[in-house]
Amino acid sequence: MNKARFFLIFVWVLVCVSCVDTSVVEGPVEITNNVTDWRDEVIYQLITDRFADGDVNNNYNVDKKSLTSWNGGDFQGIIDNIDYLKKLGVTALWISPVVKNVDSDAGIAGYHGYWTQNFKAVNPHFGDLAKLREMIQVLHENDIKVILDIVANHVGQLFYYDMNKNDQPDEMVMGSDMTCDAYCGHITGVEDEAVKNQICSQEYSFDYLPSDDCYSNCVYRCKNEEYPQKMGIVRYSEWDPDFDPRKIRSFSDAGESGIAPIKWVYMPEINRVPPEPAEFHNDEWYNRMGRTVTWDSRYQVVKGDFPGGLKDLDTTRSDVQNALISVFQYWIGALDIDGFRVDTIKHVEHEFWQKFTPAMRSYAKSIGKENFFIFGEAFDGDDVLLGSFTQHDEMDSVFYFSQKFQVFDSIFKWGKATKNFEGLFNERWNKHRDGSALGEGESPRYGTVSGVKDADGNILSPQRIMVNFMDNHDLPRFLYEQPDKKALHNALSLMFTMDGIPCIYYGTEQNFSGGNDPANREALWTSGYDTENETFQHISKMAELRAKYAPLRRGDLNIVWSTEHTGDESDAGILAFERVYKNERMLVVINTNKNHASKTSYEGAVMKTNFNGGTNLVNVFPGSEGKSYTVSGDGTLEIELPAQTAAVFAVK
Repeated sequence: MNKARFFLIFVWVLVCVSCVDTSVVEGPVEITNNVTDWRDEVIYQLITDRFADGDVNNNYNVDKKSLTSWNGGDFQGIIDNIDYLKKLGVTALWISPVVKNVDSDAGIAGYHGYWTQNFKAVNPHFGDLAKLREMIQVLHENDIKVILDIVANHVGQLFYYDMNKNDQPDEMVMGSDMTCDAYCGHITGVEDEAVKNQICSQEYSFDYLPSDDCYSNCVYRCKNEEYPQKMGIVRYSEWDPDFDPRKIRSFSDAGESGIAPIKWVYMPEINRVPPEPAEFHNDEWYNRMGRTVTWDSRYQVVKGDFPGGLKDLDTTRSDVQNALISVFQYWIGALDIDGFRVDTIKHVEHEFWQKFTPAMRSYAKSIGKENFFIFGEAFDGDDVLLGSFTQHDEMDSVFYFSQKFQVFDSIFKWGKATKNFEGLFNERWNKHRDGSALGEGESPRYGTVSGVKDADGNILSPQRIMVNFMDNHDLPRFLYEQPDKKALHNALSLMFTMDGIPCIYYGTEQNFSGGNDPANREALWTSGYDTENETFQHISKMAELRAKYAPLRRGDLNIVWSTEHTGDESDAGILAFERVYKNERMLVVINTNKNHASKTSYEGAVMKTNFNGGTNLVNVFPGSEGKSYTVSGDGTLEIELPAQTAAVFAVK
């Protein structure tokens, strides 16, 4: 081998060491490792279709006057507005799912990305694979990480249940005198006691059921709670029938006739065609129990179709697990993304996540992508439920719904006590409300380790990397329910100074105030991308402050004052906490009271800090810089703040 040829081969090897072969989709992509510490990031969630329309050539079926239609946003629009993101202080961009979707269903467009049809194809409404890769590369060049929204729970409404076996999807009204005895016959027909016990534990595991006998419990539930729709005159939709734990049944007025066949549809004009890759086109890969009708049944939540006809994958099957692992590992390598936001995690078994997330982390590391971040969405205010998904090697973190409801809504929107913050904080950190640690035999709420590390190479716990938010695409915006911008700004001040990772939903910075879906999914271009309004400026300055001071990003949090008071009391609405990182300590004080100035004292008791007596603290909060206080010899400090304001103090 001559030297010139050897040199060319050597160079080729060097190039490919940092690349993943995705030649099936246009060749290799360079893999970068961008994240030092996820606590340093500011996440911005956007709906691609609503952020910016940069390429009119992919504007088909677009109606910009309708929030239920495609509006035209795309990858090029994101590229064109990177300066807007940087001015706001964004360092990580969470984009909606990029996979090819059912184009429309019942007159509503699949612009949001949650109706998967092809797990490995890019949605042409947003651009092609090359444009998606270009967008990610340009974002990385501008020091913005990319988080991809993914769905493993279900596919779009790609088949119907042919309950009357007439080979067409129907909505029908049928009458039946089927008794609960007949309905529960599937239990008496089971001879294997182990199987019968499994059915009972899955279907009828509620404390209030009156009997130890499985059949009796089935009859009770049929008559009283879960299956009243099985009796008398019933309306059925073969696209989206109500839950049946036996699988959806075929029947006529004469009675039942076994499990209903499913019929895959072929409607290419709206991309409602069988799923891809081809292995997903398999009847046995779906639970086929119909839609969840009660959120109180864990079994239904996991096994049922998501309301709206989204067909639930049977993620207990190893072949389904392996197929989902394969497609999402593919996207890590094909795109050079930095993390996943995982949709509908509470609708999937814990055992699946215990296999899926380690496989994602392992693959990411194998191609040189360290600190790949995986956080999940369990749309629920139950903190115990949220914490369960960070146990046993599942999610690195969760989208922090319990804090959304108990802190940002309760305290800032509705004026409730700041003690709510302390209570939730203690529960997250496995403490009682009096601050004492859990005793022997008491279970921790959150896991102790995640799959990501801090800047020093130490494994972070999920508690340290909670994704904090106020607005998102599934809930009314803050300003819809509380049109008080001072309250909004004060809540944002907490989000940027507390522990965890702040997440801004697009449009919050433009004072958007839409109600429930789809009103909360406005097109951003209606704002003119205004960077001068007070809310945009507040977020930008808070992001700058957070970037400047490491304790606000990475520090431990210690609450030094919270209160039950919400009225005329001297400390009503006060919340104060310290952030400590590598011997650097800062103090954050927030007055959430809307009516009067409040201070860090009440009836002779004064806030006790952990600063040495004589320490001089200066306010560095944007717009209030310069005012200083001296800590008393015993460490106490009294600070008074006007209504709905915040202060951040650094050692002078």
